[in-house]
Amino acid sequence: MNKTHWVSLGIIIASIFIIGITTSFAYFVANVQRENQNNTSLTSGSIGNISYNGELTYTGVNIYPGEKGIQTFTIEKGSQSGTGIYEIDLEANVPEAFGNDIEITLYKTTTPEINNIEKKEGTIVQTNEGFYKEDEITINGTPELVYGPEALTTNSQIILEQADFNTETLEQTTYYLVYEYKNNGNQNAQQGQIFNGKVTVRLISKKTTTETPYTETILNGTDPVLKDPLIPVTIESDGTVKRADLSSEWYNYENKQWANAIILTDESTNINYQPGDEILESAIESYFVWIPRYRYQIFDEGNYADLTAVENAEQTIQIAFESIDTPVSNGTTVDDWLTHPAFTAFNSNGMWVGKFETSRNDGDSDNIRNGEAIQIKPNVSSWRNIQVANAFYTSYDYQRDLDSHMMKNTEWGAVAYLQHSAYGSQASVRINNNSDYITGYAANNEPTCGYTATNEECNQYCNDGTCNTAYPNSVLASTTGNISGIYDMSGGAWEYVMGIMLDQNGNPMSGRNSLYNSGFNGTFGCPNCDNDTSGSTELTGGYDFPNSKYYDTYAYATVDEQFQRRILGDATGEMGPFANATYLTQTRQTSSWYADHAYFVWASYPWFFRGGSYRYGSEAGVFAFGNTDGHVNSNHSFRVVLTA
Repeated sequence: MNKTHWVSLGIIIASIFIIGITTSFAYFVANVQRENQNNTSLTSGSIGNISYNGELTYTGVNIYPGEKGIQTFTIEKGSQSGTGIYEIDLEANVPEAFGNDIEITLYKTTTPEINNIEKKEGTIVQTNEGFYKEDEITINGTPELVYGPEALTTNSQIILEQADFNTETLEQTTYYLVYEYKNNGNQNAQQGQIFNGKVTVRLISKKTTTETPYTETILNGTDPVLKDPLIPVTIESDGTVKRADLSSEWYNYENKQWANAIILTDESTNINYQPGDEILESAIESYFVWIPRYRYQIFDEGNYADLTAVENAEQTIQIAFESIDTPVSNGTTVDDWLTHPAFTAFNSNGMWVGKFETSRNDGDSDNIRNGEAIQIKPNVSSWRNIQVANAFYTSYDYQRDLDSHMMKNTEWGAVAYLQHSAYGSQASVRINNNSDYITGYAANNEPTCGYTATNEECNQYCNDGTCNTAYPNSVLASTTGNISGIYDMSGGAWEYVMGIMLDQNGNPMSGRNSLYNSGFNGTFGCPNCDNDTSGSTELTGGYDFPNSKYYDTYAYATVDEQFQRRILGDATGEMGPFANATYLTQTRQTSSWYADHAYFVWASYPWFFRGGSYRYGSEAGVFAFGNTDGHVNSNHSFRVVLTA
């Protein structure tokens, strides 16, 4: 979904009319007006405050051959704190009869007093309003020539470097756009002709700072990669979002402060925000968090073929950040180092992960492909009731220039391992137990039992805030233990990930049968189950699987206990050993890490989902994984990832 637009920061309209008369030459009647369709962009945009000298509407002011007209605009001191390239667009309608007789010149000065005007007898001189008509005009202070003189033609442009505009260290600057009607043309042919034009000052590219960008030594070159339309931000403990100053410390992974960025609902307003400016929640479409590329030290090979017993195996996972310029580590056994596969699949220096479960900007929740509908925000209901294929292609369509896609199983693992390293909270992430699937919530109390079909004391859930806390006061549900981390990775809704089992012929499966499937073309694990009498082994009319880099594949099995089929780094088999646990009347498979839910994919349920739902209690968690068939489910959501 590309939403890049030109942004008009200030608009000046100059309309000059030639009126046929009985004399031997033509003259102008000037009508100069300011057009202000969006006052905000003129008063607080990146270009700063644009002002004009006096009234801007004039009638009956004649410009004769050989005379000039001036239009002025001023940029206030300190209104533009960054660098950029601007342009003045001159959209003109110049009749052929004028040839090159309309000439323009642009000047600037920090001392804008105008004097030494030689007044022509019988003419009108506007001495204070910013438009002047005389044969000779002298601007006090010796104005600096910026552009011209050049003949005005249709779609003329003046490209202005930052030096031509104001910064915090420069004085208030006034610009003079001078029109001259030269006295050398065929004035008889010019009588009765109409000349008109529009002058637009706008930003065509910008950088937020001229300072050296901040980097963190321990990241070893894996600092956040920012591409339009991402805006780097800092988030205060009360949820206040401000545009980050890239020359200052705006993240610190050593102190568990992860980098955040946002995408605005209206991307054309990106340039309105300067470092330190607050960005209101109403203007934000989506939040993302940067996961830097790293290698980790293998702590468990994950070779578990069945259930045995749990061992409380939680530990700090050792990681080291490494850039794509570092040779890949290919360890396979305990204590070896392995470059995490989430990054090698895309050969990236990191990834931007949706800070919350995906939701819809129209409040609906249905099974359609619609990248335009995506938002990623706190305190809204997550998008559920959607098949895996529609969830994937919705994510894929969202920001193609940023290689947006639905989170893979290994990408989930990359976040989980970072969370349990020295750079994350290293704790059991508090469950989001909001029973309305509202994003960003945290349970007030740690549950003491796993899944319960009813609202038991040991596993409470609610939708009225009596047993949970909303974002931004829900940092226990963050991967960092502070507001900079990722939310909803424990509880909320189960999250589909792009992790699929292969069939016996080595092809990715679609789902259980023609009633319960992902929407991708592929084989079914149980085509005649659950009243499905079609007997089909292929899904027709569905989506083809995307490029293989967008999904992880797992070996075929007919049971859900063969954890050795894991991919190192996906946070499944390595969380063993595994065993059954009984909560009240429920018996569940759990891992050795926080007794999280642990069911591997198998023939009837070939898709992974992660994190648990709001009613899974202590079974929910960053390390929880389960199997499903990929169908529409009111309890299943998904997450978006951007690749850098």
